[in-house]
Parts: sequence; C-alpha cells; structure tokens
Amino acid sequence: MKLVKIIIILLISFTTSFKGISANEFKKIFKDGGKLIFIRHAYAPGSGDPDGFRISNCLTQRNLNIDGVEQSKRIGHFFRQNDIKIGKVLSSEWCRCKQTAEYAFNSYEIRDFLNSFFSQEFSHNKSKQIKELKKYIKNWNGKNNLILVTHYVVISEILNLSVSSGEIVIADKDYNILGRLNTLN
Repeated sequence: MKLVKIIIILLISFTTSFKGISANEFKKIFKDGGKLIFIRHAYAPGSGDPDGFRISNCLTQRNLNIDGVEQSKRIGHFFRQNDIKIGKVLSSEWCRCKQTAEYAFNSYEIRDFLNSFFSQEFSHNKSKQIKELKKYIKNWNGKNNLILVTHYVVISEILNLSVSSGEIVIADKDYNILGRLNTLN
C-alpha cells in the first residue's frame, strides 16, 4: 500500500510540473516582450505526410481540418484579446503551419529552418536547420515577442518537450521554458 501511495505522489508531481499556466499568468510572462513563442501547428489529422508529399502543393499534404482552423483562430484571438505584442511571426513551409499562422495572425514569413525533419526524406536537414534557427534567435533583437509556428520535431529538439497540436510554449532566448498553454479546447 505504501508503494502505491509513493507511485501516486510521483505521478501527481510529474503531471503538475508539466501543467499549462493560466491565461493571467501567461499574460504576465509577455508583459516585457522579448519572448520566444513556439507554436506547434494546429490540429491536422494523422501523422507525418502522405506518400508523394510535395512542399509546394498543399493538396499532397496533411492539412488542418475544421477543428484545426478553429483552433488557429482561437490562438489568434487569445493574442489579440490579451494585447500581446508580436514582433514577427515565422512559419515552416509546410501548409499546416502556414494555415495556422494565417488563421491566427494573418501575416507571417516563411523560414525553412522551421520545417519538419520527421520523414526520412528531410531528416538529413535536421542539424543545419537547428543551427540556423539558433543563429536566427541569437541575432533577433528581442524587443517584442517572436512567434515560431513549426512542428513537433523542431520544438522537441530545441526545448526537449513533447507538445500537442496547437500547443503554445513560451521560452526566453536561453531556451528556458516560462510556460505552456494547450489550445485544444
């Protein structure tokens, strides 16, 4: 029985340490600007990309469904409603990331260092992309907040986190995690 209690306490502590933060706490984090805001693309059913996938053709890709579109709109609404200052929005070339950025923020710039390297076809790009992303962040002036709409593998590599579709992770320029917000509901 004692072992069961210890296991339950450990599970609760692990769960608690990774919980998201409240909207008010989230807003306080952004007050001074200068934060990195990693957003995994909104909900796009499935995983990976279909055979025959081409970056230049959204019809060949896994894209947002209606739930993902609505989730993207909620993300944008949250930033507008809380008057969170945005310096720049960058997106992966993948259509599901561009769609998330478009529905949430209307305008964005594409950067290939945010692209997925999940599939074998793109896995050789991983080191180069991560190096370029870190260089971009190092040179970024940091006056306002920088939004990076990207993929699970990029966020996992940079922040060592597992994230859900549409999840927002806030970090400082040293990649210290300041908070997380799940936007699924």
